[in-house]
Amino acid sequence: MIERRIHKELVASIDSNPAVALLGPRQAGKTTLALEIAPTRPSLYLDLESPSDRVKLTDPEGYLADHEDTLVILDEVHRTPELFQSLRGL
Repeated sequence: MIERRIHKELVASIDSNPAVALLGPRQAGKTTLALEIAPTRPSLYLDLESPSDRVKLTDPEGYLADHEDTLVILDEVHRTPELFQSLRGL
């Protein structure tokens, strides 16, 4: 496996910030990197291309409050722009 230079910086950012955005071009490995970090802490992965995962965020403030001490990975978040208002409040 290739070690990513950003891995340590991403972990440090997650440890010190309530919200972190992992941005990059398509197929760059963003999801893979997030899923590599997920097992190191309590985490929850939501694929927002999945209707069953999108429905979980019908009340985003409530859902995120219920998972306050959990790393919540929102994959494909650009598919649900209505979430950005709630995410800004973190």
